[in-house]
Amino acid sequence: MTRSSSLRLAALVACAAILGGCASSKGPGQTSYDFGPLGAPATTQAAPAASAFPALVVADVTGPAMLDNQRMFYRLMYADAQQSRPYAYNQWSATPLQLLSQRLKARIAQGGVKVLSTSDASGGVPLLRLEADEFSQNFDGVAQSSATIALRASVFRSHQLVDQRTFTRTLPAPTADAPGGARALAVASDAVAADILAWLATLPAR
Repeated sequence: MTRSSSLRLAALVACAAILGGCASSKGPGQTSYDFGPLGAPATTQAAPAASAFPALVVADVTGPAMLDNQRMFYRLMYADAQQSRPYAYNQWSATPLQLLSQRLKARIAQGGVKVLSTSDASGGVPLLRLEADEFSQNFDGVAQSSATIALRASVFRSHQLVDQRTFTRTLPAPTADAPGGARALAVASDAVAADILAWLATLPAR
């Protein structure tokens, strides 16, 4: 290995250590993040969806196992995009799947649709299933990161698929750290919710 290669490898290792810390070392207490208060809707295009779907069963978001725990992960796209690394002293207050479920249901209800759970569903009420394909903070450089959320949404009526679409949003993080990633992922989730509401408005009512 040349001297320049050794220096570059050492720099990448140092950057990863600064971002994530050593997961096994003892340090400050964990800091937990969520998506923050609901706030105003991201768009005003939701009203037509209420007329097409006055009520909708919204199932909890499903996804890969790594999104079913409270650890916060990031990727160094410039070093090894295939490796997902955990922050050492930062975590989610709930799993990403739970945070997404709560936020998307709240935004859909805010858009004028009566949101029902799978246990409260009655016959004939359409069902919305959501599956997370991606939920990540990606570093393109040491001081630059972005948040990406990709969800596959499927609407069923009487057990028949009405339509299916994948929604993806990538937004820059305000800071290249865990707090910045949490804020960007919250904004991205709201943007995806707005996209889903706009899509629902295009589907047939019956």
